[in-house]
Amino acid sequence: MSIVSEPVEFSASTSTFPETRTVKDLAILGMGTALPPYFIGQEESVRYAQEAFCRTDEQKRILPLLYRMSGVKKRYSALLEAPEGTENRQSFLPMPTGSEDRGPTIGARMNVYERESLPLAVRAATQALANSATVPKDITHLVTVSCSGFVAPGVDIRLIKDLGLRATVQRAHLGFMGCHGALNGLRVAHGFANTDPQARVLLCAVELCSIHYHYGWNPDFIVANALFADGAAALIAAPAKDGQDGAWQVHATGSCLLPDSEDAITWRIGDHGFVMSLSPRVPDLIATHLKAWLESWLSAHGLALSDIRSWAVHPGGPRILGAVNTALSLPKDALDVSKELLREHGNMSSPTVLFIINQLRQRGAQRPCVALAFGPGLMAEAALFV
Repeated sequence: MSIVSEPVEFSASTSTFPETRTVKDLAILGMGTALPPYFIGQEESVRYAQEAFCRTDEQKRILPLLYRMSGVKKRYSALLEAPEGTENRQSFLPMPTGSEDRGPTIGARMNVYERESLPLAVRAATQALANSATVPKDITHLVTVSCSGFVAPGVDIRLIKDLGLRATVQRAHLGFMGCHGALNGLRVAHGFANTDPQARVLLCAVELCSIHYHYGWNPDFIVANALFADGAAALIAAPAKDGQDGAWQVHATGSCLLPDSEDAITWRIGDHGFVMSLSPRVPDLIATHLKAWLESWLSAHGLALSDIRSWAVHPGGPRILGAVNTALSLPKDALDVSKELLREHGNMSSPTVLFIINQLRQRGAQRPCVALAFGPGLMAEAALFV
């Protein structure tokens, strides 16, 4: 039986900017995405997990069911050194020698993050520059997002060096925020563009979630092992006056801490990888509280739920997508792109919502569009595209 609190009423007046302030839209000039070269199917993932940490026949029977419930068909991982079907193609995460083996240390995992995440970010950013016909020297601001690793100098410095950005480019890094990090990155990019009419902002999110693979029979860890993947996404943005005709524009961003939810999603650093905790309460919390806040936020911008024509919802898992659908009573096909990304790419954490937005742009999805993602807090983050 689920225990849920009563929905909280939100006042639209608390979401508006002061009347004296004029906020300009942020035009998306181009986007790019990047994936590691090799993927792993869920069937192979199950076989690896059964050999790695299943100690009983019952565990081996249950594991495939847990993986099927993830809604994932395949995922890309920087840990793979060869195509599917090749023996010993898992380059990291050695087979444990005993039931207490918890895998590589956090230092070993961070070494992989440093080696593999930075080139992935460069590839996504290079594609975004090309897609927007932007010269690297024209970039005035750089926003980077990542929660799966730490290294300094980090991805921001690598992008400056490898892309040939100005040494004076203004930087902001958003770290350890989880799956909604890219929407926070959009908020920072929006702020930069509103302080500099000549701004050209590069936003890049990169994650290597698969390096935090956990051994041992723990249902929370098994769910994470079945869901998470690697990827990078980037975009180039500018004040809307410089946007191309028909460009997607960020009109507003919103944020809400859901009531009584601090323990619903946690993300901590352990001795053998980062440890995510995802409470079974998360879908109930979303189903209970999301609609009231979202209606209030949209109302502050002159819109109702019925006015939204497309949705870019981060697929934290099938139950989270189901909770959003239930809370908002969305059309049958509203979350098809989110489900497709989850099925074909898994949950890449922060870049995932940018992958979805890119797909919607390429497919000519109608606007207004609302992007949603959820992370530790439990925080709901949103962006309104017009």
